[in-house]
Amino acid sequence: GEAWLIMSDLAEHIGLRSQEELQKWIADAGLTVLEKLDIAPRHAKSSDQSDPLYEARVLEITSLYRLKEKV
Repeated sequence: GEAWLIMSDLAEHIGLRSQEELQKWIADAGLTVLEKLDIAPRHAKSSDQSDPLYEARVLEITSLYRLKEKV
């Protein structure tokens, strides 16, 4: 079977975690990434320059990770 994980990289842009940490957590859980699909935000907050997180949101990417157990 597969597990799907939808994850934004906003936390990376504001310094809460790194991409390497996410990859390590996936590996530590005994999983491997089969595929990663990315999309840029289209919501209103991503273009709202008055939003305190605007600088991070403009860089944000949301990803769908297709995960499978390592064998």
